[in-house]
Amino acid sequence: MPKKNQHVVPHPDGWAVKGAGNERVTSVHETQREAIAAGREIAINYRSELLTHNRQGRIRERNSYGNDPFPPKG
Repeated sequence: MPKKNQHVVPHPDGWAVKGAGNERVTSVHETQREAIAAGREIAINYRSELLTHNRQGRIRERNSYGNDPFPPKG
């Protein structure tokens, strides 16, 4: 399965989950909380990152669900 980061982004109908590089959204949700939960499941399956954006489109949070190095660098 390819490692494709998932983004939670603002959408005219609420919030959407969108795979990195995709033109179409994967799913649309009424609340950001619902979109984050759906995006987290997808990111876990892809072993990738979930990037949550604010209403202005800037990244406000990122979580990794992949093969992170242990111990972490820095």
